[in-house]
Amino acid sequence: MQTPYYIVYEEKLRKNLELIKEVSEKANVKIIMAFKANALWKTFPIISEYVKSSTASSLNEMKLSLEFLGKDVHSYCPVYTEETFPEFLEGSTHITFNSLSQFYKFSDRIKKHNEIQGKKVSAGLRVNPHCSIIETDLYNPCLPGSRFGVSAENLPDELPEGLEGLHFHALCESTSYDLEKVLEAFETQYGKWLPQIKWLNMGGGHLMTRKDYDTGHLISLLNQFHKKYPHLELIMEPGSAFTWQTGDLKATVLDIVEDSGIKTAIIDASFACHMPDCLEMPYKPAIEEALPEGEKGYHYRIGGNSCLSGDFIDGWEFPEPLKAGDVLTFKDMNHYTTVKTHMFNGIQHPSFWLQPINEKPSLLRRFDYEDYKNRMD
Repeated sequence: MQTPYYIVYEEKLRKNLELIKEVSEKANVKIIMAFKANALWKTFPIISEYVKSSTASSLNEMKLSLEFLGKDVHSYCPVYTEETFPEFLEGSTHITFNSLSQFYKFSDRIKKHNEIQGKKVSAGLRVNPHCSIIETDLYNPCLPGSRFGVSAENLPDELPEGLEGLHFHALCESTSYDLEKVLEAFETQYGKWLPQIKWLNMGGGHLMTRKDYDTGHLISLLNQFHKKYPHLELIMEPGSAFTWQTGDLKATVLDIVEDSGIKTAIIDASFACHMPDCLEMPYKPAIEEALPEGEKGYHYRIGGNSCLSGDFIDGWEFPEPLKAGDVLTFKDMNHYTTVKTHMFNGIQHPSFWLQPINEKPSLLRRFDYEDYKNRMD
């Protein structure tokens, strides 16, 4: 297996899916998959054994679900256009609008579609509980001035006819206790409208498959909410939780350079191209071959193989000096990584592999010059 490549472990993926299914059943909540975190559709045959519903924020995501996962598609876009809306209407079971003006613009078409087609498309509205618990502003949809959702003071006492659900999204890789805070803020602000709707979508960011996540508290929290509003269908759309800790990126050290006393190991992959969240967020991913955080050894900066000056991350310690040919394993590179990769600088894109249970690794996709050329065509 030639580096660089991403590898997804079926056993780890199934473990996450089993936990998600258990929470769904015990809390009577529909948990749907967010493609913005993972769209590796050749793994969907595994995922569809547990979950067949999805959330889509583009026509491409909607089409991917319809073709490879399931027909229950909950669509949300910050804005729909005259060109895109008819296709969303045909392919979605739920359509959530970001503003009342967008709902008013398209609500008659939903009503007409439902009357003619006999197919029920349920309309919803995104709201903003203004409960900011996310530390990284880049991922915080509740900051002052947010373009996402309608504030409570801007809603009429009676929701418009045809509006059947509310949707909030205020979390990012968060805990059930964070959800509890957001849910309290949401209920305080929007509680008077809950008797008027049929469903509530609590958005994403519920990292229930993380080792320290309190799923018992989550189940209890949701069941308590059910008791207060038994008529509501509850929906959650976590992204990271589905593929958390299920895949790695393998890369090879090609050279060691040194300047001003700093040693950099240059690899055949790129943070900018293949691990962009490391620079955007930023965060330092774990490397399996490195020493645990806090231990001292041979210090290295890891540099990507693009021409971007900032394509590096500093601060790993290794038990032995690195040398050309060493293979490094960047941990947890399945969620929000494979969907964000690009071909800046024409850098070779990592291939995709699946590690089935008790079988040899299986190649899912290899990229070449034609892929780069066709993106620019």
